[in-house]
Amino acid sequence: MNPEREAQKVRFLREHGLATARREPLTGDASTRSYVRLHPPGGAALILMDQPPVLETPICPPGASNAERIALGYNAAARLAAGSIAAFVTTAAYLRDHGLSAPRIVAFDVDAGLAVLEDLGDGLFATLIADGQAEAPLYEAAVDVQVRLHEERPPDILQAEGLAWPLLTYDTLAFKIATDTFLEWWPKFAGIAAFPADAVAEWDALWAPVWVRGEAGASVFCHRDYHAQNLLWLPERTGPARVGLLDFQDALRAHPTWDLAHLLQDARRDVSPDIEASMLGRYLDARPALDREGFLADYRALAASNAARILGRVFARQTLLGRTQYKAFMPRTWRYLERDLTDPALAGLKAWFDRNVPAGARA
Repeated sequence: MNPEREAQKVRFLREHGLATARREPLTGDASTRSYVRLHPPGGAALILMDQPPVLETPICPPGASNAERIALGYNAAARLAAGSIAAFVTTAAYLRDHGLSAPRIVAFDVDAGLAVLEDLGDGLFATLIADGQAEAPLYEAAVDVQVRLHEERPPDILQAEGLAWPLLTYDTLAFKIATDTFLEWWPKFAGIAAFPADAVAEWDALWAPVWVRGEAGASVFCHRDYHAQNLLWLPERTGPARVGLLDFQDALRAHPTWDLAHLLQDARRDVSPDIEASMLGRYLDARPALDREGFLADYRALAASNAARILGRVFARQTLLGRTQYKAFMPRTWRYLERDLTDPALAGLKAWFDRNVPAGARA
C-alpha cells in the first residue's frame, strides 16, 4: 500500500462524508485502476474508483498529428483515455442521458484520479450465464443498447458536471498501433523468431484496407470494451436500461461493428456461432437501412483485427508480465480469429497467418 495515496483517498472520502464507510476490495482487471465497495453506516453501498494518474502515459490531444501521437506513447496513439476521471464522468452522463444504465457519479476529483459511483451490483452477465441463467435474453438486451446508441451521431465533445471530454474517432492509426502489437508480443510469447521485414510489410499492406474501412465507418458512440464482464443485469429496470454499463471511459466514435464484435466474439467466454448470428440479425433487423452484406463483411474484418490486438497487446503481453491467467483465453481468441479469416475477402490475411504463425505457435 502506498501511504501517500492512502492518505489522499482518506481525505477525499472524508470531504464527501464517507470517512467511516467500510471498504471491501473488488477484483480488478488488466488496467491500472482499482475498485473498492464502500459500505457507509446505514446507507446504500457505493463504489470507489481509484485511478492514479501517474501510472499512465499521456492521452491524445485533439488535433495532434500522427507523429505527435506516436511520440506521446501508446495511449495517445491508440486514443485511450488513460483512465481519466473526466472521461468517465462525461461518458457516464452521456449514457444516462440516453436512457441507459451507467453509474450515477456521487463525487469525483479529476486531478486526484478518484471517484465515488453508484453501485450497480454484482450481476455480471458472465457470472449469471455461468450460473445457469439463459444467455439469449441478456444478449438481446445488450444488442438493444447498441441499437439505442446508434440511433444518432454522437457529439464531438461530451460535457457534464463542468467537465468536457473530446469524443475522438477510432482512426486508422489507432487501429494500426493496436493491431501491430501482435507483431511485437506474439513471437516473444510463442517462442518463435521475430517476423521478418517482408512479412511485416505484407501485414501492413493486407490490414491497411481494413483499418481504412474502420475509420470511414466511424459514425456511432463506441463503448470500446463491451463484453460480458463489463455488463450487469438489472432486471428491475426496463428495456435497454436493464443492462448496467461499466468500464466505458475509453469511448470513441467508431464503426458500429466494433462493440458488437467485442460482445459476440468475447475473448473471456464462449459465444456460440448461433448466438452470434442471431444477435447480428437482431441488430440488423433494427437498422434496416444498413447494407447487410457490407456490414457483415466489415464486422468480420474488424473482429479479426481486434482478435489480433487482444492476442498481442492484452494476452501475450500480460502473460509475459506475469499475469498468466490470460493464457486460458488464447485458444478461444484464436478460434474467433480463424473463423473470421474464412471470409474469402480476408484470404490474404489467412494466408499470412498460415505462413508466419504455424499451428503449434497458436496457443
